[in-house]
Amino acid sequence: MARGPLRVRWLGRVRYDDALALQHALFRRSGEEHLLLLEHGHVYTLGVRARPEHVIDDPAAFGAELVRADRGGDVTYHGPGQLVGYPIVSVPMGPGAIPAYVHAVEQLVIDALADLGLPGTGRVPGSPGVWVDPESESARKICAIGVRVSKGRSMHGFALNVDPDMAMFAHIVPCGIADRPVTSLAREGLGVSMGDIVDAVAARAPAALALGGSSGPLRIERQDASGAERPAVAPTTSSAGTAPSRPDAVPIVLRVGARSLDKRLAAAGVDPAAGLGLGERKPAWLRVEARMGEDYLGLRKTVRGLGLVTVCEEAGCPNIYECWADGTATFMINGERCTRACGFCLVDTRHPLALDPAEPERVAEAVERMGLAHAVVTAVARDDLEDGGAGAFAATITAIRDRCPGTSVEVLISDCKGQDAALRTIFEAAPDVLNHNLETVLRLQRAVRPSASYARSLSVLGRAKAAGLTVKSGMILGMGETETEVHGALADLRAVGVDIVTVGQYLRPSAAHLPVARWWTPDEFARVRDVAVAMGFAHVQASPLTRSSYHARDAARSAGRSAATA
Repeated sequence: MARGPLRVRWLGRVRYDDALALQHALFRRSGEEHLLLLEHGHVYTLGVRARPEHVIDDPAAFGAELVRADRGGDVTYHGPGQLVGYPIVSVPMGPGAIPAYVHAVEQLVIDALADLGLPGTGRVPGSPGVWVDPESESARKICAIGVRVSKGRSMHGFALNVDPDMAMFAHIVPCGIADRPVTSLAREGLGVSMGDIVDAVAARAPAALALGGSSGPLRIERQDASGAERPAVAPTTSSAGTAPSRPDAVPIVLRVGARSLDKRLAAAGVDPAAGLGLGERKPAWLRVEARMGEDYLGLRKTVRGLGLVTVCEEAGCPNIYECWADGTATFMINGERCTRACGFCLVDTRHPLALDPAEPERVAEAVERMGLAHAVVTAVARDDLEDGGAGAFAATITAIRDRCPGTSVEVLISDCKGQDAALRTIFEAAPDVLNHNLETVLRLQRAVRPSASYARSLSVLGRAKAAGLTVKSGMILGMGETETEVHGALADLRAVGVDIVTVGQYLRPSAAHLPVARWWTPDEFARVRDVAVAMGFAHVQASPLTRSSYHARDAARSAGRSAATA
């Protein structure tokens, strides 16, 4: 039976808790095959059989976390300069299935190291992992293995020491083995970059993770985060058994003193000077007629009379006249000043003010006055607050429900820095729809959302789905992505359980923001919609003028009908 594709994602630096939540989300979707490649910050992880005495020193004393992991093995270290690989794949079960899977992961690393010029690595009986000079008394561990296999699905994987701070291993008994040292590629004299290691592992993964399937190596679909090591390039999808080519991009020459936004774009392989001019006339399908009728003016009077802010106005949404005339709006809480400076967003980024404790009640009053059947609430990012503004979301949901028990409530939230307690505060308020936007493809994340993370956003969506919510996300196109990348991002959203997806055209709000790389045509949006529908989303809204809250009530109804018939 055919499997795949194997979706390889080089994610860059990812917080351990975010990566674990993302793994759990992917683990729950049987039939989806992923290989997550990443680095962590300084963290020690304890497997289910870890002995506490193997943590010699307090990790907090030298800036590291200590977390428990639901994998096998003892204590190990993760940190910068170490490539961590998490295969979330289907594992044929039967006698000896788990040892065979561990053997396959080890072989993946052994073969990749040989390809890079480090032959002679192998196994030490009774000690999972990959070793240098495994048959000698001087055997040194270069790669730790710790996996979990349950119900025919895998989690966790390997940690390969490329060039980490080796002193961090002195604070633990690595993998519970006191009489054997650890080593790294750098310590063994192999001067290769992290990018080279990622390429080597990606090339070997399709065959290694096929796990004896009759269909042979998996087909690979790969996408990479942009980074300083080498310019990112648009991905390709390979035929079975080979990794997609990853040639270096043509260097982009920036002017002296280029702004940080332009530098981030160049690192992602996008020439900021090649975008459309701010004054360039929009195509006909993006031109919207201003219709300030009585309904629109009446709603604006209500909103302003209550001292509220709408994202419709703050973000310059092109659908404001249609939505307001229809008696719908998206309320923005927690003030109108954002602590993040995303490259596409018009919202004010000055220092935020204190929260207004009366704001939730005023939003609820507006919903009641307007007679809304479906209310949408969003917020600026508030990284200055301990809970990221989560408490105000919960209070607003409660206030609307108290005043208007028949109104469904949708929230569009930030990532709350991935903090579980903050996210649970929102989840437990039980919004009818939980929206968090991915915004763009993996390669462009650092350019577009420098304070956010692709992996974290997927993990937030996965956690919301695990909490039993109807989950929604969205993307804006026209910032330099390819259609292949959009399909890959949609596949990732579906893989973590997203029910509703919106896809629209990016419109540049000012010369200080990201340039528009190109206009996507209505036919191209139609193709994107067809691909997303085929992936199984309950509702897809894809058109040039689509925004997160466009036709939100219809989307929520579609998702509800889908859940009822599932």
